[in-house]
Amino acid sequence: MPRSVNVVAARRRRKNMMKHAKGYFGRRKNVWTVAKNAIEKGWGYAYRDRKAKKRSFRGLWIQRINAGARINGMSYSKLMGGIKANNIELNRKVLADLAMNNPSTFAEVVKAAK
Repeated sequence: MPRSVNVVAARRRRKNMMKHAKGYFGRRKNVWTVAKNAIEKGWGYAYRDRKAKKRSFRGLWIQRINAGARINGMSYSKLMGGIKANNIELNRKVLADLAMNNPSTFAEVVKAAK
């Protein structure tokens, strides 16, 4: 008796995976083994970098807040300490936005933190 294989399911699985390889260069887009490796590698990078993106943005916000604080005669750590002590509930994302786009309002926040 010949071996029974579920070709329908296997083809569907490969076809679905190959959809994700659309736009890749060379054999990565049309050769199953190469495409599968490229897709899985890409998914791994995507997962890792979704986490790394959060870290890098936090670093950027801190740099922007520090620059704005120093313009107003204060260091980043003193500013953040003052903000916590005075119960000012603004997160780093909002503070960085204020420092960049609304320096006068940011100066008021710095004054309140002093």
